[in-house]
Amino acid sequence: MAARRPSSTTSRPSTPSRVASPPGAQSSGAASKAEQPAGKAQSGFAQLGLPTALVAALSGQGITSPFPVQQLTIPDALAGRDVLGKGQTGSGKTYAFVLPMLARLAASGRPRRPGRPRGLILAPTRELADQIDASLAPLAKAMSLRTLVVYGGVGHGRQIKGLRDGVDVLVACPGRLADHIDAGHADLRDVEITVIDEADHMSDLGFLPGVRRLLEQTPAGGQRLLFSATLDAGVDVLVRRFLHQPVRHTVDAAQQVAPAMDHHVLHLEAQDRFSVLVDLTSAPGRSVVFTRTKYGAKALARKLVAAGVPAVELHGNLGQTARTRNLGAFSDGTVNTLVATDIAARGIHVDDVALVIHADPPLEHKAYLHRSGRTARAGAAGTVITLATDDQLGQVRDLTRKAGVKSTTTRIKAGHPLLAEIAPGDRSLAAPPPPAAATPAAPSSRGRRRRPARPAADSAGTRAGQPSAPSGAAAFSARTHGGSRRGRRRPAAGS
Repeated sequence: MAARRPSSTTSRPSTPSRVASPPGAQSSGAASKAEQPAGKAQSGFAQLGLPTALVAALSGQGITSPFPVQQLTIPDALAGRDVLGKGQTGSGKTYAFVLPMLARLAASGRPRRPGRPRGLILAPTRELADQIDASLAPLAKAMSLRTLVVYGGVGHGRQIKGLRDGVDVLVACPGRLADHIDAGHADLRDVEITVIDEADHMSDLGFLPGVRRLLEQTPAGGQRLLFSATLDAGVDVLVRRFLHQPVRHTVDAAQQVAPAMDHHVLHLEAQDRFSVLVDLTSAPGRSVVFTRTKYGAKALARKLVAAGVPAVELHGNLGQTARTRNLGAFSDGTVNTLVATDIAARGIHVDDVALVIHADPPLEHKAYLHRSGRTARAGAAGTVITLATDDQLGQVRDLTRKAGVKSTTTRIKAGHPLLAEIAPGDRSLAAPPPPAAATPAAPSSRGRRRRPARPAADSAGTRAGQPSAPSGAAAFSARTHGGSRRGRRRPAAGS
């Protein structure tokens, strides 16, 4: 690969790596007023060197004070340095790369050209790409810059039109962006700044070869910002190959788990597992339940709906429309239980999740931390519960030890009083409506009797003549199970 050229922007003197210890877990997505620390001067972002228009746009959203990771990375990124940010999901890193990117692109003044973005943000999942754009788009508008999001699972047409119209910042998942490049709709030779977000998750999903191919198509002298929770072998190779003398900023590893998070391991028999899940998820507040496979998430969500718990599923076998609808229903409170694979464990922030439940324990401790990070965000308290049978208990103890968390293990059965302590409040279950009557067979026009039509299955897995999904929020949750991709019979790992 050609040697990297120094950035045309005046570089700051080389600085050593610095470490920040943020006060608890914070959101990395579109920040709300509650997510920003209070009591600091409103000029906090201006003191970092950001332009007045950006500071005013942030202030209009009630965001006036930067998080530690933003304080560390923004000055170096504004100076044109390559930056390596290492820290947990939820530390405020989205604004750490969005703000300097917008400031530098606006300052460069280069015109946008059809199909040739000036800024590129690579994200591993569609949900994270949408979340990044939710933070990015209103700020870009304030700077008269145009953004676009591209990912798979949706049609190409609108994305192709957006590329042809010209875009300043492109937020993309690697696979769909590669498709657009191969088709001649996108060209990365004008990219001035590239961001790789959740690089370790890219590695886990096997995306790094595709990311490398994309980076090779960007100018060798462009600025690159990489953010990752860990520096595993694949990510480290990416850093050494594509980042030029990066300034390293680290969020203190001791803060990987928020101090307001309680961890419980519930040791139970397999036959008690579902009853315990119904008990926990029917308590007040939002719950995220993790399963290991897509099939498991789908099946468990339907069983919960049939049991009277309004729930939606989120996994890689859902089409994009269904994924967006289900996540929206959970975010706006239409339903309070989300059953997900590890697709939801990175970068998706929903306020006030009271419980994270590992219905299936994860395979390794990093997944445990990222799953658990869906609760106790932005200074709120939360509870993490892992269900473990006899043969899983040793694995779970090893997971929590490697994750550096202190958990309480309790042997329980269905109805154990501890369930009301860790998930307090009155249980609420939606009552199913009366069974629907079966449709009688109609005679055929040829005088022969037709076989009675098989009643259509509803989205909770029931048929006419059987109890169906409840009404209200539970009925909505039942409808959301439509939209799955067809033709996949074999259960597969979550994505």
